Amino acid sequence: MTATQNIDTTETPAAAQQDNPADAILRRLATRAMGLTGADIERIVREARLKARRGKRSINYEDIEEGIRGNRPPVPYDLRWRFAFHEARHAVAHHALDLGPVRGLNIDTREGAYNLIGFHTSGTNTRTWFENVLTVLMAGRAAEKLVLKRVSSSSGGADDSDLARATRIAFDMERTLGFGAEYPLLYRPHRDPGEVFGRDPELAARVHGRLEAALDRAATILRRRRPTFHALAKALFDAQVMDETAVLQILEEVI
Repeated sequence: MTATQNIDTTETPAAAQQDNPADAILRRLATRAMGLTGADIERIVREARLKARRGKRSINYEDIEEGIRGNRPPVPYDLRWRFAFHEARHAVAHHALDLGPVRGLNIDTREGAYNLIGFHTSGTNTRTWFENVLTVLMAGRAAEKLVLKRVSSSSGGADDSDLARATRIAFDMERTLGFGAEYPLLYRPHRDPGEVFGRDPELAARVHGRLEAALDRAATILRRRRPTFHALAKALFDAQVMDETAVLQILEEVI
């Protein structure tokens, strides 16, 4: 993900209320609230009403959005770009491989950034499907190499990270899903792939080979769709949160 100068181009709440119709404002709020639970929303609205009551005025858009954001400071400019590139690549690869809908993208949460993607029910659980999922997971690292010319640790570092999930899938393809290059008919599960890799370097090499192949595929997709990738990253950087309609418009219209 990248940067040049520290300018926040996000539309201000006041401008949004003045220029947009009510349904657009509600859509923006709903998009901002992606990932929150019903209890979270109830608490935010309750606190916003209390704030407005104390100010002896009506509740407004700004109250709700500030509640959703949790009064956090703005995401630093360079980190915001990195988040935008990271999530845009997921969406571009996911769409290019026709795995399912991209429900939304968000780079302004307490946890950082995330995407909401869905999967078609047909075609799942095949070797090709798992290879496509690996490609989507490895697209973040591919995007960093393509755009920033260097990679960070943002794809790894945790059990739920892209690298961890991709490693687990590639490991299962070799050991439990029947797609392995060696003894494909044997079901050999293990809770900790890392422990197995230490004892079986050949297995580690095969799993790593699958990840390298997925990384190369992801890089090819992003190079071929570079205008789409950059357009989506820029739009996400500006808006910080995009719903399915906004994402799909860019994925389908930019050549």
